[in-house]
Amino acid sequence: MEISTSSNTVTINGNIKSVNDFQTIKQNLDRVISVSKSITINIVDSMSMTSSVIGYFNKLVLGDNINIQMKIGNKQLLELLDDLSLTSTFNVRKV
Repeated sequence: MEISTSSNTVTINGNIKSVNDFQTIKQNLDRVISVSKSITINIVDSMSMTSSVIGYFNKLVLGDNINIQMKIGNKQLLELLDDLSLTSTFNVRKV
């Protein structure tokens, strides 16, 4: 997995599958939310997402009142988030 940040946008390439991936995502998002309460997360091609990442995103939205706009490039991940009823929570769009 590779991650890049520009202003309040975080772009994730590759599959999100390990504890290290979660830690990398959390560190990058923590830096972004220190200056912005609105984040755009582009998940370009990951087919899945670990429960720790989903839980962290949930905490940001429901606990910290962070506005997330999530752009998903993979249909399978989009369906997973829909099955978990998270598309409205994370403002998910297919790109």
